[in-house]
Amino acid sequence: MTDAIRPQPGILDIALYEGGKAHVAGVQNAVKLSSNENPFGPSDKAKDAFARSVHTLHRYPNTDHASLREAIAEVHGLDAGRIICGVGSDEIITFLCQAYAGPNDEVLFTEHGFLMYRISAMAVGATPVQVAERERTTDVDALLAACSHRTKLVFIANPNNPTGTMISPAEVERLAAGLPQQAILVLDGAYAEYVDDFDAGLSLIEKRPNVVMTRTFSKIYGLGGLRIGWGYGPKKIIDVLNRIRGPFNLSTTQLDVAEAAVRDQEHVTRCRTENARMRQWLAHALAELGVPSDTSSANFILARFANPEEAEACDAFLQEQGLIVRRVGGYNLPHCLRITIGDEASCRRVAHAVAQFKGVK
Repeated sequence: MTDAIRPQPGILDIALYEGGKAHVAGVQNAVKLSSNENPFGPSDKAKDAFARSVHTLHRYPNTDHASLREAIAEVHGLDAGRIICGVGSDEIITFLCQAYAGPNDEVLFTEHGFLMYRISAMAVGATPVQVAERERTTDVDALLAACSHRTKLVFIANPNNPTGTMISPAEVERLAAGLPQQAILVLDGAYAEYVDDFDAGLSLIEKRPNVVMTRTFSKIYGLGGLRIGWGYGPKKIIDVLNRIRGPFNLSTTQLDVAEAAVRDQEHVTRCRTENARMRQWLAHALAELGVPSDTSSANFILARFANPEEAEACDAFLQEQGLIVRRVGGYNLPHCLRITIGDEASCRRVAHAVAQFKGVK
């Protein structure tokens, strides 16, 4: 009888998502540089909001997220009525696939794009379509060429994970303008705050009916453990997404802490500045050791090795030194390691360990 209980077609074909490794057997106090977390954590104001939230744990949260949406709108100059909040940006991605894709539809993303695009597409029975990049950078021409009458969603992260590369606002606009009329362009802005003077495509959303953005509090805001994200787009699309959003998908704690975090832009600026400083230093230090990386606009670098075997051996050596980075074979980059930009001490430890691995004194 149990053989009659089966999941929807395609579900069992989904490879389980594996997050960045957090522990190494036999190693105490390992430094985790595998999940692009902010080494400085959340702001003091966010921590205070978290502590205060304990007094309202017996109350249901607001269903409309009005206070958080208004705070986001105020900080970014947006229309609060066109903001949706979710359990990380992952949930917004899921909503988009649930609402706009299904069997016989196609969901496009780039070959080194975030793994959740494929997973969310397959979960609704849509066909995932992987499109080649050019030198580990989103290729607008390739994406446009891959579109068809079945294309419903096109996902790009800008800056991209795990490459750290990005394309210009003009290229993003060219992509949006060239899509089939039934397709939505989704701009994943998880790392947008790490780029100076970058609106991440928000101005494009204001003038186009087919562009949506997702954002997260998990990266520069240091709130990965609370899982909070948001999306912005045309009101017609946001209204659709709210119809499938659970009424209590975010807790009072999540809402209050995120509001405090987004209002503390001084903390964001400090984190962005320090990240840029150490990112440049680490990229240069590794390049001098024969380990190049593309110019990164995020809070990590993608270190390239001669071949997959060298990358794997270096990763094993780093783990022995108590340093955890991310293998990215699942992103079609088996010869690379993604290294989160930690604090200065962590970055210097990484450079020293790679020098040891390379036999450089």
